[in-house]
Amino acid sequence: MSKRSKFALITWIGENVSGLQRAKTGTDKTLVKEVVQNFAKEFVISDRKELEEDFIKNELKKAGGANYDAQTE
Repeated sequence: MSKRSKFALITWIGENVSGLQRAKTGTDKTLVKEVVQNFAKEFVISDRKELEEDFIKNELKKAGGANYDAQTE
């Protein structure tokens, strides 16, 4: 069974951010990706509901491929 850690790259962009400001986050994100290259899933979030821990965990499970925890559920 795979017990390796799964990392998420989360970019929070608020709802009232203009299109130009959203585009500027791309350059910063590129710099981060050069340093941190091993993540399971990338999120661009503007809705608080998507920032909940359970949502992030479920998405990381989906990104991880085979779900070995299914036997215990």
